[in-house]
Amino acid sequence: MTTSRPPHIGVALEGAGWHPAAWREPSSRPADLFTAAYWIDLVRTAERAGLDYVSIEDSLALQSERFLTGDERTDEVRGRLDAVLIASRVAPAVSRIGLLPVVTVTHTEPFHVSKAIATLDYVSEGRAGVQVKVSVRADEAAHVGRRPHPGDVALDDPAFRAFVDEAFDEAADVVEVVRRLWDSWEDDAEIRDAATDRFLDADKVHRIDFEGRFFSVRGPSITPRPPQGQPVVAALAHAEGPYRLAARSADVVFVTPADAAHSRSIVDAVRDAERAVERQGEPLLIVADLLVFLDEPGGESGADRLARLDALGRPLVSDARIVAGSASTVADVIDDLVAAGYAGVRLRPGVATDDLPRIADDLVPELRHRGLVQSAPHTTLRGRLGLPEGLPSRYATPVA
Repeated sequence: MTTSRPPHIGVALEGAGWHPAAWREPSSRPADLFTAAYWIDLVRTAERAGLDYVSIEDSLALQSERFLTGDERTDEVRGRLDAVLIASRVAPAVSRIGLLPVVTVTHTEPFHVSKAIATLDYVSEGRAGVQVKVSVRADEAAHVGRRPHPGDVALDDPAFRAFVDEAFDEAADVVEVVRRLWDSWEDDAEIRDAATDRFLDADKVHRIDFEGRFFSVRGPSITPRPPQGQPVVAALAHAEGPYRLAARSADVVFVTPADAAHSRSIVDAVRDAERAVERQGEPLLIVADLLVFLDEPGGESGADRLARLDALGRPLVSDARIVAGSASTVADVIDDLVAAGYAGVRLRPGVATDDLPRIADDLVPELRHRGLVQSAPHTTLRGRLGLPEGLPSRYATPVA
């Protein structure tokens, strides 16, 4: 089908790829995972494809096959670079694609998040965003030591449920503080007039005086207002609580529909969450995550690659739908998601060095043929995603 508004297409980068055995593929570069060149190469490939953005995974603990705790595996990639710092290093090496590093906000002060993403927006010239992440893992809590964790308890234990609820409430406050700090400098607060010895108009730099359950932040920021004013905020959500966080705080919500019926129910659940929190302004952009293994033209099929990788160690288990097949097969799934009301998809390459080039060389041309790729003249990430640009600071004096 051809839509009047083509979907937004992004890619989620995770080390060597989203399959735990991805690093063992001949094309993979395990020795380069902790180098800037590796990440620059991946993001340049995504930009060459014309994708709208890349997100970069992160965590405050080592990767694990377990949901809430670490593991002892030594046959899978373990270890990360900081996603915000990767994005800041990559930003000058590309010129169009948006950059959405993942930031765990549960154990991170909002003041630090605010200035880090504002700096990324400057370095990227208006292409920055952030995917906020909530942590409920015991090892992450122990690494930081800021708060107690309920420990090894069942997921339905009341103490654990209360811990999770508090973490999501705190995340909403983090985003609120971050957004206020981004607005604490008006756009024209910097005068830079050497003749009058005035670099700054102090009347246009504002304290935010935020007082909440979790934070007391006076402000203002130490970083001038970002080029976008408000960099893009995204969140990954799988259930009612995370949907409400996204509805309260985000511009984009990444979701994980398993099939057609599930995809429709998620859209309904997200819109219900927006109504429940009385969301103001633009509706959330709902974006579906797909984990993809694309056929090698004239070679191994995506399904065969997936089966071979599964046999090497731990079979792939994912929160996102796994699609293994031709570019046409993946495009059919994207077509169906757009018809179900999704604003776009975020593709997770099963093997970064294999599937990302195939996204660029095989899938994107197929999507373009179907009218499912947009030409994006916008230079900012907000513009590429169709979000309002030029938003005034909330603290600016209204023009009479």
